[in-house]
Amino acid sequence: MLNKELEITLRKADEKQRKPKPDQNSLGFGKYFTDHMFVMQWNREKGWHEAEICPYHPFSLDPAAMVFHYGQEIFEGLKAYRGPDNQILLFRPLDNLNRMNKSALRMCMPPFPSDTVLKAMKALVYLDRDWVPANEGATLYLRPTMIATEPAIGLRTSEEYLFFIIMSPVGAYYAEGFNPVRIYVEDTYIRAVPGGVGEAKTGGNYAASLRAQNEAKKKGYAQVLWLDAVERKYVEEVGTSNIFFVIGDELITSPLTGSILPGVTRDSVLQLARDKGIKTVERRLSIDEVYQAHDSGALKEAFGTGTAAVISPVGELCYKDRVIGINNGKPGEMAAMFFNELQAIQRGQSEDRHNWLVRVG
Repeated sequence: MLNKELEITLRKADEKQRKPKPDQNSLGFGKYFTDHMFVMQWNREKGWHEAEICPYHPFSLDPAAMVFHYGQEIFEGLKAYRGPDNQILLFRPLDNLNRMNKSALRMCMPPFPSDTVLKAMKALVYLDRDWVPANEGATLYLRPTMIATEPAIGLRTSEEYLFFIIMSPVGAYYAEGFNPVRIYVEDTYIRAVPGGVGEAKTGGNYAASLRAQNEAKKKGYAQVLWLDAVERKYVEEVGTSNIFFVIGDELITSPLTGSILPGVTRDSVLQLARDKGIKTVERRLSIDEVYQAHDSGALKEAFGTGTAAVISPVGELCYKDRVIGINNGKPGEMAAMFFNELQAIQRGQSEDRHNWLVRVG
């Protein structure tokens, strides 16, 4: 049941429930949360119901809630930007919500009416619009989430779910800013397998990545580059983003074969590249080919793409203890171009040729 005519109620936070705004110069990422949230519930009898924008508050869940035991959980991440004349802008929000519904299908969770949730999202952002940072590089991060809440133990799909959206003002995702990051190529652990849940944005994928990520950080690396789970040789994605390589005159990224997340920023970069006549290739790329391209001088740059970091240049790779530098450890021209162009579009400072922006209020 999609309940397309789902009624959304509003309950505003009173003065005692409102929080002080954090210093925009020291936001970090995901440390502060706004005054309000959106919540709705689902069960088989009523479908989606009790949709409400309400004060931010903790949840009370039964210890037997099925999310704790069987991992039925999905989420999304997108941003609201402060544009010219203090307009608040969302970047491709419907794409994120549609992707979330695909994750729901994979995780045997109920789909939700994307248009209705987008309406609620816009109202929520508008209500907390004073939380959208004005500082350069700072944004309001939105986290839609769905969890299984039925109190039951026994391996099956839940009969009850909770959907919610919380929001957090954030600074740059990486403390090093647009400076290139160092990445460790993981060949022992795996993140996702063909036929698994790699293409769904579900918490289990990220839990599976934590050990490798922690070990990489101990070695001084900011992120892990995952290889395919079968042959342990083909580049897939970085822990928090898709990845692109510029080899010769080609912009290469991994194809969407079911084990990596179909990133909205990834898709945006591919579209902008095609607009400019850049040769884009979605194909399997082995880590050995990347290293051979470095040795021959054909590897010009590498960068990650994702909602949180937008564009993250890669300055160094470490694979089997062999370290290579990329573009002399400096941001590449293509990474900088896409970063600047995406930022300008997202903030309403340049033409939105693909109608990616949604205005709030």
